Amino acid sequence: MAIWDSVRRWTMRPLAPAMTLASALVLLNASLTFQNLWPTPAVRVTRTLSMEAALFVLALVLAHRCLGAPSRATLRWLAAGWVVLAIGRYVDVTSMGLFGRQINLYWDLRLLPNVGAMLAAVARPGLVSASVATVFVVPILLYLPLRWALGRVGAAAGDPRTRRAMGLLACATLILFPVQHGEDPIDQLPKFAAPVTAAFGRMATIFVQEATGIGIEPIGPQPAIESNLARIHGADVFVVFLESYGAVSWDHQPFAEGLAASRERFQASLRDTGREVVSGFVGSPTFGGGSWLAHVNLLSGTEVRDENTNVRLMAQPGRNTMVTTFARRGYRTVAIMPGLQQAWPEGAFYGFDDIYGTKRLGYRGPTFGWWDLTDQFTIARMDELVVAPSARKPLFVFFPTISTHAPFVPTPPYQPDWPRMLTPDPYDAVALDEAWSDQPDWENLGPAYVKSLAYAFDSIGGYLRLRADRDFVVILIGDHQPPALITGQGASWEVPVHIVASRPDLLEQLRGHGFSQGLTPHYPSLVPMHALTAILLDSFDDRD
Repeated sequence: MAIWDSVRRWTMRPLAPAMTLASALVLLNASLTFQNLWPTPAVRVTRTLSMEAALFVLALVLAHRCLGAPSRATLRWLAAGWVVLAIGRYVDVTSMGLFGRQINLYWDLRLLPNVGAMLAAVARPGLVSASVATVFVVPILLYLPLRWALGRVGAAAGDPRTRRAMGLLACATLILFPVQHGEDPIDQLPKFAAPVTAAFGRMATIFVQEATGIGIEPIGPQPAIESNLARIHGADVFVVFLESYGAVSWDHQPFAEGLAASRERFQASLRDTGREVVSGFVGSPTFGGGSWLAHVNLLSGTEVRDENTNVRLMAQPGRNTMVTTFARRGYRTVAIMPGLQQAWPEGAFYGFDDIYGTKRLGYRGPTFGWWDLTDQFTIARMDELVVAPSARKPLFVFFPTISTHAPFVPTPPYQPDWPRMLTPDPYDAVALDEAWSDQPDWENLGPAYVKSLAYAFDSIGGYLRLRADRDFVVILIGDHQPPALITGQGASWEVPVHIVASRPDLLEQLRGHGFSQGLTPHYPSLVPMHALTAILLDSFDDRD
C-alpha cells in the first residue's frame, strides 16, 4: 500500500499544478463572460472567451519575464480591479436581460433610490433584506476566488515552460478575437463575449455627454403643431398613457390569450355605447421605463430619446404643444397625474390649465403599490372633478396610468359600483384580501402583467359604459414595452395605440393614415411616437 501511495503521488504531481492553473484560468474567463439567466437576476456560465482575460495573461507573462513575480499587494489590487470588471459585466448583461436597455449612469443613478423604494414597497421583507445584504457581501465573495485565481496564474508564470505555454495560448486567443468579430465568424471556433471594458467606455462616454452636452445633437426646430380641431370640436379628448402597455401583449401568444376575455369585454363596451376603435403600433422612444420620454414625444411632437434632450427642451418656453393647440381652440386642458407626488415644472412647458397630482386627487381607500391609489379611483375622481360638471368647456385630459407599473401586483379589484370608488371603503373584504395576498413572482411576472392589463381594460371600458351618452375621443397608447424580464431580450420598442370615438369621419381619416379597424393593431408600425402628433392633429382638422 505504501508503494502504491508513492506511485499515485508521483503520477499526480505534474497534473495537480496543471489542473489548478486551468481552473484559475477558467474562473477568470468565466467571470467576464457570463450571461443573464432570463428572466431572473441570476447568471449562467457560457462557453465564450474573454479578450480581456487573454490580454491580462499575456501582460502578466511579459511582466513576469521583465519584472519578476507580482507582489502580494499587486495581486490584491488586481483582484479588486477584477471585481469591478465582473460587477460591470453583471450590470451590463442584467440591465439588458431584465430591462431591455443599457444603463445610463448619469440619469439611472439618480432614479435608483426611488426605484429601490418602489420595489421594497411591494416585495417581501426577507427579499428586501437579502437584496441589501447582497450589495455588501457579493464584492467580498467575488474577491476571494478571484484573488486565488490571480495568485495561481501569477505563481504558474514563474515556470519558464508554463509561462511560454500561457503566452502562446493568450496570443492565439487574441489573434482569434478579430476573426470571430468579423463579418464571417467561424462556427467551429469559440465565440467571444463582448468586452467589459467596452461597456465601461460606453457608460463613461454617455456620462460625459450627458453631464457636459458634448457630442449631443441640438434639438430640432419647432414642428408644425396646429389644427382647427373642427372634426372633433365639442368632444372631450383623453390622452391615456397606459403604463407598460407594449406590443408584447399582442405578439406573445400566452399574453394575448390571457387578455382575450378582457379585450372582448372592452370591445363590447364600445359596441354597446355606439363607439368604434381603430388601432396601430408606433415606435416608443424608450423601453422598460422612462415613461416621461414617451409623454414628451407625443405632447410636443419632438423626438426626445434621453433625459438630457428632455431637460433642454423644457428650457425652451413658448414652444407649441398638443396641449396649447387645444387651449387655443377653447378647450380646458387638464393633467390627471396619480403618480405625481412633487412639483412638476414640465406642466408649465406643456401649457396645462390645471394639474391634479396624488395629493389633490385625495384617495382615501386601501393602498396599492408605490403610489397607494388606483387607476379606477383616478378615473372616477377625474369624472367627479372635471367631466361631470355641466357648465364647462370641452376637455383635453392627459392621464398617465400607474396600476400597470412593474411589478404589476398586487392588482386592485375592479369595482362595478363606480360611486363606491370615491368612498374610503371601495372594496369588499374578500376581494381586497385576495388582491393583497398576490405577491410578485420575480422569476415569472408574465401572469401579473396580464392581470394588471386586464384590470386596465376593465376600468377604461367600465368608464365608457358609465358615460355612454358622452362624446369622447380616447387616445389609448402604451408608453413603452414592459421590462425585458417580461418581453425577453431583443424585443421591439413598439407600443399599441387605439383611438376610440363615435365620429365616423374622424375614424375614416385615421384609417387613411394607416390605422386598422378594430382593437387589434397590425404591423408595420405606423410612425415613431413623436410623428403621431402630426397624424392626430391632421385627423382632427377638417381642412383638405
